[in-house]
Amino acid sequence: MRIDKYLKISRIIKRRSVAKEACDMGRVSINGRTAKAGSEVEPGDEVFIEFGNSSLKFKVLATPEVIRKENVSTMYELINE
Repeated sequence: MRIDKYLKISRIIKRRSVAKEACDMGRVSINGRTAKAGSEVEPGDEVFIEFGNSSLKFKVLATPEVIRKENVSTMYELINE
């Protein structure tokens, strides 16, 4: 699954266009490599995102195409904030 779509579906970033913009600005990395919006993410990957003055690192657990709001926490595991 594309990283921009994953960030939107997992509700880490609210809009896909904002996720794409973060990728284009070099603020998202997958397994230590800078990610483009079209970069693929798979279970087991570690993703790091920089938000202004904070950051978020998490491990991808699942990449479903559709998920209910209540089950979003099963998609990733936070490593640190």
